[in-house]
Amino acid sequence: MKVLPILIASQLALAPLTPAADEDTRLAEVNAFWSEVSRSVRTGDFNAYAATCHPEAVLVTGVKKTSYPLAKALTRWKQEFVDTKAGTRRSDVTFRFSQRLGDETTAHETGIFLYEFRIADGELTKEYIHFQALLVKREGGWKTLMEYQKAPATEAEWEALK
Repeated sequence: MKVLPILIASQLALAPLTPAADEDTRLAEVNAFWSEVSRSVRTGDFNAYAATCHPEAVLVTGVKKTSYPLAKALTRWKQEFVDTKAGTRRSDVTFRFSQRLGDETTAHETGIFLYEFRIADGELTKEYIHFQALLVKREGGWKTLMEYQKAPATEAEWEALK
């Protein structure tokens, strides 16, 4: 009869590790998603960037106080990817997070992204943007379902998220 208490005790000892391990796995997958977003912007890989977006994704902009299908924004942004790929534009995006919520198939990410670009030999432009993103995990991986570009951020706010 000593086997049962040992079995129960071992299961209880391992139980707290499972959610943390699951969360580590989820965050590793979501981090890989954000790395792919950054890579596709940096290299001008429009198709790869578009593949990170759910077909029914929505873009919300706090500055313009509007929302519309992300596919419409992709149409507007495509030339920037083409120019980046051609070398006439340098683009990059990096992300820092203040809150990361989710489970095995959903993620709600809050933070700031830094979008940097330079056209030809022009001046480097840096845009810090407070954002929230709602991601869903589908058969093809994590996809943006909603991107909310809330408001401009400052470099100090960006640095505070290190």
